[in-house]
Amino acid sequence: MRAALFDRYGPPEVLYEGTVPDPEVPPGHVLVRVHAASVNGGERIDRTGRMRVLFGSKFPKRVGIDFAGEVVSGPGFAPGAHVWGGLPRGRFGSAAEYVVVHPRQLAPSPAGLDLVRAAALPGVGTTAITALRDKAGLARGERLLVRGASGGVGSVAVQVGKARGAHVTALAGERALDFVRELGADEAVDYRTDPADLGRFDVVLDTYGSSPRTYRRLLGPGGRMVAIAFRSAGDVGYLLASAVFGARRVRFFSGNPKSELFADLTALVESGAVRPVVDTVHPLAETAAAHRALEAGGVRGKHVIRVV
Repeated sequence: MRAALFDRYGPPEVLYEGTVPDPEVPPGHVLVRVHAASVNGGERIDRTGRMRVLFGSKFPKRVGIDFAGEVVSGPGFAPGAHVWGGLPRGRFGSAAEYVVVHPRQLAPSPAGLDLVRAAALPGVGTTAITALRDKAGLARGERLLVRGASGGVGSVAVQVGKARGAHVTALAGERALDFVRELGADEAVDYRTDPADLGRFDVVLDTYGSSPRTYRRLLGPGGRMVAIAFRSAGDVGYLLASAVFGARRVRFFSGNPKSELFADLTALVESGAVRPVVDTVHPLAETAAAHRALEAGGVRGKHVIRVV
């Protein structure tokens, strides 16, 4: 089958479309024909070799974490059913014609949503729900600051925050301010604004990862900060300490969503509270271009890899 591969660590140019054996399907697992996958930060880190201690140097390696497609065979789903989901933590390879997953990694995709656009949501959508609902406990009427609001997770977090009844302030680039307002942000602020001028918040969601001390200081009494990105080893150390000490603790997590969380996301989409935001759709053969565009910045939503 066709798949996006790389034979050495490096820049986006190491990626190419190649072929790998068709996957074997263990008992109790589901074979999915992938229509599209999206580009996520974790696979970019793997591709650069920054985490080679964890992922090793056995090549070729593959990319892709989440996907949308149709069931070929397996328990719990009828053949042809439209589904979305994600691979287990630490596994890559959804940018390919087929994936094999346990039924716990799948859920029916939203009715009426085409599978290419749907592929923009599984990873970032479940991350936003976990961060705001499960980790921060964001409540109606609270003030939420989303840092990196025009990106993949941020663009969904703005929508999830509004669905939970929060007052949402979105930090984004100057050219993306109208965009995040269209997503529902109550206030859209240039990310270059002095944080001291932003006011106080009950919840801060940081999708960018630099200067965590500065943004943690914006929390009011009982405030919570959820960090899903880190820019330096020093920031990691600070966040780890902040997760243990102090009243305004920092929450962070490693995503490994299960079917219930994907189903919660499906419900939000079908209710109209959340919609996918697709920056660009790239064919599988141009996966390198998708990675290059994401690294260039200025993204609005997600870069999607079309497989079929």
